[in-house]
Amino acid sequence: MSVPRSHTSLLLAASCIVALAQPLACMTPPPLQAETAASTAAAASNSLATETMTELDAWTASSLMSPGINIGNTLENTTQWETGWGNPRITKEYVQKLAGLGFKTVRLPVAWDTYAVNGRVQPDKLRRVGEVVDWITKAGMFCVLNIHWDGGWIDSGSKEHFPQTFATFSSEAEAKFRSYWEQISSHFAGKNERLIFEDLNEETNFTNEGSTEKAYATLTRVNQIFIDIVRHSSGNNPKRLLIIAGYSTDITKTCAKEYKLPIDTIPGRLFISVHFYTPWQFCGMTEDADWGKMMPTWGNEREVAELDRLFDTMGDFCTRNGIPAFIGEFGATAKKDAASRVRWMSAVEQAAISRKMVPVLWDTGNEISRRQPNAASPELLQVLKDLTLRGAGSPIRKVN
Repeated sequence: MSVPRSHTSLLLAASCIVALAQPLACMTPPPLQAETAASTAAAASNSLATETMTELDAWTASSLMSPGINIGNTLENTTQWETGWGNPRITKEYVQKLAGLGFKTVRLPVAWDTYAVNGRVQPDKLRRVGEVVDWITKAGMFCVLNIHWDGGWIDSGSKEHFPQTFATFSSEAEAKFRSYWEQISSHFAGKNERLIFEDLNEETNFTNEGSTEKAYATLTRVNQIFIDIVRHSSGNNPKRLLIIAGYSTDITKTCAKEYKLPIDTIPGRLFISVHFYTPWQFCGMTEDADWGKMMPTWGNEREVAELDRLFDTMGDFCTRNGIPAFIGEFGATAKKDAASRVRWMSAVEQAAISRKMVPVLWDTGNEISRRQPNAASPELLQVLKDLTLRGAGSPIRKVN
């Protein structure tokens, strides 16, 4: 999730709406588990079978991908694989429940570096991610697979651990980034169009590069590295849909004149990712802070107008640049007025879909339980019902 840099002291990790602080990353990977020759071969063979791919441009795909949801605080945890932040292992039944509720896209955040050994993603991790990917795509949904926040190595996010390269894309980070995307794209090269790669999460500020222009240019270079690696890999990857990061995944910063898109070898296959947690005082704050007061409710005319203005800004950017937006995260803490949560989530869904964007709810098990029978919250059920009954583009409900 996206939080202003000036407010990062409020959070230990930028990845959760409800749990506002997460355990610090485990900087030492767990011991390498013994792998038999057969299991290693099975992991490798996953990348060899090439599925039939229906070629989709991003605008066409966007109409098929809404609504979406994240499986957050799970495969991207940095303390213990999959269960370290309190969630159980993902089950096939849970994935099928997501499809049954009407979701068309599942974003699957993954921490690859924490559990790599000497820069190599281990076969058991590739197998497990592949298993969940297959559950998602075989349930008829799109799966978005990324490199998520993973201890802060991508933008050297921890000054304690990266004193020489803090808030930059260091040479060490670039080497890891290249290596992991080579490994990921190779392993999943044969998957069809329902698997989409997203290069990184919110770790895109690079504020210590020397200037605003250099920070933006670094993100363009990171996005370009990702595209080049995937396009030069095998299988279906040369034509796969890809998602590149907006600056800090923030609408205003992404739509600024400093932001430059990378170049793809094939037209029309890119999305741009931004996140939406506005206003943060409603979406994330549960108590007052020195910079602002917590908002328990949302939905007056001024607040709705601000939401519309931001989505119009993003929509204009998408139209000018010929690239649809992927709203990779949005969400509001459950500790707010229930009716306001419904209004806000419905407003985001409608604003995005009516502008041919893909809205993807951030969920860590609060909106849909990870435990059987995987019950959805009353607010989410109402949002999904509204979305079905009213259809995309309907007016946002306003309250005084």
